[in-house]
Amino acid sequence: MEDQGPSSWYEAKPHLEKVKVEGNWGLTAFSVVLFVLSFLYVFSDQLDFVFYLVLVLFIHELGHYLFMKRFKYQDLRMLFIPLMGAFVQGSKSNYSQRESFLVIAAGPFPGVLIGLLCLHFSVQTQAAWLLELSFLFLFLNVINLFPIDPLDGGQLFKLFVKRKRDLFLLIFSLLSSLIMMAIGYLIESWILLGFGLLMSFKVRSFQRNYHLRQYLDQRGLNYELNYEDLSDFEYAQLKRALLDEQPRLAQLAELHGDGANELIASHVNAVLLAPLERDASKLFKVFMIIFWLLSLLLPVFLLLGPTYDFTWYFEKL
Repeated sequence: MEDQGPSSWYEAKPHLEKVKVEGNWGLTAFSVVLFVLSFLYVFSDQLDFVFYLVLVLFIHELGHYLFMKRFKYQDLRMLFIPLMGAFVQGSKSNYSQRESFLVIAAGPFPGVLIGLLCLHFSVQTQAAWLLELSFLFLFLNVINLFPIDPLDGGQLFKLFVKRKRDLFLLIFSLLSSLIMMAIGYLIESWILLGFGLLMSFKVRSFQRNYHLRQYLDQRGLNYELNYEDLSDFEYAQLKRALLDEQPRLAQLAELHGDGANELIASHVNAVLLAPLERDASKLFKVFMIIFWLLSLLLPVFLLLGPTYDFTWYFEKL
């Protein structure tokens, strides 16, 4: 790596305006209304199901939201996507592996626990509505724990990866995309099939980042930091590497001159990885894996095993 020398030798990096997203519960409520209307259009005679679905998704996402709020994530918002699901969005300058584990787990783990409690009390009271609610809690949260990107299980799995992260993400996203498309095809769900196809674009993005970061590693350049923390020297080095590796971007920069500075800066920013402090102990990781496996296997055992008798429910049907 070249000697940095005086900072005045290097042109100041362009300023990138950070888009600030204000948390807005009114927008969340509006997205819920759209979500409900879209599902009622498809399931017009199943109002109870739509209500249960919104409740399960809201509790799941609320778990993520509260832990992100606890760990001081910025630009927090919760939105529902018609005919798809819901998500919570937020960001930090520096991430903690331990906090990230808890933020991700705060969605499906409580959802599975609530589902198990509803299952137990529904059998005790023979309440059909409570049993249906428990099924939905368990189904959505257990499925969400499958190690497939972008499900919570996929996000948990990625947190365990340390070495060759970009190569892993490339392979992991490719397999997730293929699995999602295969499941969508087998169960004739065009939503899942389309979602898998959309994920294939993400695979292409990971492929570009993998090759680019390989090139940066060969040149000994650090890219695990935030754009705001880049020195002018580090920005100049990354910019030069980026233009060397991407001829089309270099041609655009030559064609537009200073007018392309902000575009190049956005490409440099896209290459950077937010720093992740690996502060989760081995014991903590072991407990996460145990809870993960229990959340996956215990509902299956209770639903299919001899513990509970569901004949009363089918008799009522």
